[in-house]
Amino acid sequence: MSVLNDSLFSQLLINLSIIFSQPTGISNYTVSLFPYLKTLQPTLLTSRNYPDFNCYPIPNNLTPADGIPGHFKRLIWTQFQLPKIYKNLKSNLLFSPIPEAPLYTDCRFIVMSHDMIPLRFPKPFSPLTPYHQYYTPQVFQQAEHIICNSESTAKDITQFYNIPSNKITPIPLACDRSHFQFLNLPTKNYFLYIGRQDPYKNVHGLISAFAKLPQKNDYELWLVGPKDKRYTPLLEKQVHELGINHLIKFLNYVPYDELPIIINQALALVFPSLWEGFGLPVLETMACGTPVITSNVSSLPEVTGDAAILINPYHTEEITAAMETIINDLEIRKQLSQQGIKRANQFSWEKTGLTTVEVLQQYL
Repeated sequence: MSVLNDSLFSQLLINLSIIFSQPTGISNYTVSLFPYLKTLQPTLLTSRNYPDFNCYPIPNNLTPADGIPGHFKRLIWTQFQLPKIYKNLKSNLLFSPIPEAPLYTDCRFIVMSHDMIPLRFPKPFSPLTPYHQYYTPQVFQQAEHIICNSESTAKDITQFYNIPSNKITPIPLACDRSHFQFLNLPTKNYFLYIGRQDPYKNVHGLISAFAKLPQKNDYELWLVGPKDKRYTPLLEKQVHELGINHLIKFLNYVPYDELPIIINQALALVFPSLWEGFGLPVLETMACGTPVITSNVSSLPEVTGDAAILINPYHTEEITAAMETIINDLEIRKQLSQQGIKRANQFSWEKTGLTTVEVLQQYL
């Protein structure tokens, strides 16, 4: 690690305190983005090793890997230690890949907002609800500018927090096209879902829709994503009551390296989420040339354009009908595959990174 001495000048700080070894959406976004910020000669606040950057060492127990205590420690560190680092390094701007920053200090900052899901679908007793109700709005109000991942999220920030739209810049995400690509593998008879099992993800609706397929016994539904003791037992109970245990596979967390093969061999990704800030699994699947069935709400139509079958996630019969179309119409499957690859080519981390640089340069 190239460590920057406190006395040296560092105009831009990038806060990487959220990063840990097991990839998450936010971690992947951050790691994919900051190489393109290198032209700004930033200093990374990090507990990890990035030899091509100036780095300032910070504690390694501030991440989601340490659970709620990790989040709490990060908030305390952000409020009380980060301003000292900012001052010592004579910084001019802080960039945070999440909506966290020191409040009521001299720190100038730009933050990234990923979604307003905790406000749209609040969970009883979840610390994320008060976090988004009381902390996040203060961060947004005191920020120099806000970056977000879609027009949909930008509208949510304005709607929930009354932040003027000219203070927000939507910059779409991307995926690693060298990793997620068409592999020309034989298609197998399974539909695929990738993501968490929270209620707003609508996995229960997907299971109900699959169970209504007239020819369901010839197909399987694979659910990729970490099991959750709060929600997985309810889904397993639903599967049992529908009598389709032999057709549903709960695959738990699938390593990143194995995802392209599973995606390439699926009949289609079915992603009937009730709301998304962006929807990376949809983009990754289109990049692989696998057909996509997804919701007609939030950011998802922004991601797919006309390269997917869009359904109302609240109407399970629409999800079933879309899966039947995939089963019965080879021409549509071929068309969606080609359109998906073409659409995915419009997204790149280079484009995301360079657009982010443009925004940051305005405030340096």
